[in-house]
Amino acid sequence: MHFSLSTEMMREVIMDHYQNPRNKREEKDPSYVSVYMDSVSCIDKIYIQMKVENNVLVDVCWHGSGCAISTASTSIMSELLMGKTIEEASKIMEHYTNMMYGKEYDPDLLDEAVVFMNTSRQPSRIKCATIGYRGVNKLINGDDGNDGE
Repeated sequence: MHFSLSTEMMREVIMDHYQNPRNKREEKDPSYVSVYMDSVSCIDKIYIQMKVENNVLVDVCWHGSGCAISTASTSIMSELLMGKTIEEASKIMEHYTNMMYGKEYDPDLLDEAVVFMNTSRQPSRIKCATIGYRGVNKLINGDDGNDGE
């Protein structure tokens, strides 16, 4: 998918996920872990919630408000990580972070998330594009406190 993405196609995917975010809901089930993520440099204020069973992210959802970049990236992330083992999710998040900072990454691992490949050219948007991933990473590592970035 990544090799033939035009700027317009990437924009369309981002806008689709912004206007129709996937897995955006508040989960009341107490078996979910949750972390609040916000940003002092943007309007992003979101909660990432996930349920892990047998080392698998069986559900990844989120709610709150954010800019187009954070909303779309979190929506894509929720679809990308759901059903993955913690190890697989961690590898995907590592490659996504590498992409954000212009380092080597495997685009095939990232599926639709490659639409953010040019974000490294706009350093001020990296926090927006990674807020959901940082939230899941905090949950995987057992840190469910406030991000406060």
